[in-house]
Amino acid sequence: MPVTENRDGKPWTREEFILVLNQYMKMPFAKMSASNPEVQNLAHLMGRSKNSIAFRLVNFAACDPILKARGIKGMNGGGKKCQAFWDEFANDKERLLFEGEKLLAELNGASVEEVHKASLVNIDSNLKGETRQQEIKARVNQDVFRGLILSIYDNKCSLTGIKNTELLIASHIKPWAMDKENRLNPQNGICLSALYDRAFDQGLIGFDSHYKVVLSSKIKQYHDEDYYDKYFGSIDGKALTLPEDASYMPDKTFLEWHMDEIFVR
Repeated sequence: MPVTENRDGKPWTREEFILVLNQYMKMPFAKMSASNPEVQNLAHLMGRSKNSIAFRLVNFAACDPILKARGIKGMNGGGKKCQAFWDEFANDKERLLFEGEKLLAELNGASVEEVHKASLVNIDSNLKGETRQQEIKARVNQDVFRGLILSIYDNKCSLTGIKNTELLIASHIKPWAMDKENRLNPQNGICLSALYDRAFDQGLIGFDSHYKVVLSSKIKQYHDEDYYDKYFGSIDGKALTLPEDASYMPDKTFLEWHMDEIFVR
């Protein structure tokens, strides 16, 4: 098993790098500190210090081109070792997250299917072999993406402020099936409650370049209905409550694509 040395004196394995990179992909940069309970829990599972895990997280931040573009440098100490793993998975984050989730499940004494069982309940029982594994991988990664988006938006619907997580959806701007490259890109996600996720998915609402709601003519035709003012008239022109960290703002090019390709004009 390939290992490398770290400042805490303990060799780092490939599996440990993947576990920390997996955590990096699921955590806003502002929360990458030793005081974060998620960092502390991962440190406990890995048998490492919380400071060591936090250090590795900001090593990976130094590899992230999105943060570099914002002038955030992370910490370069040990960065070359992290860069190799970043480069390996840069074009295949789905493989990274699934490998990381399997390793994390093992540390918790479970299988990845057991940890993510809520997202796997409706898998077709007729699926077998590689086809079934690909479906499990997709569902697990969608579950991870949902967790990241909810964390970025402080577990609130960005339109209504609803905090009931059972009602919240990590809405893809460019659908999962249509853009493989951006499936796990947090800038391709918005936290919406179920009603507005469905309306967005069906092109009944969109968001302009100022992140304000645009209602489609298809929904406006119901303006005389009792529910219209409460659920749609009230959000017409309303701005999304956006993430505090600009790294996770919805990408305006994705919103423009949605207005061109999905929105019902």
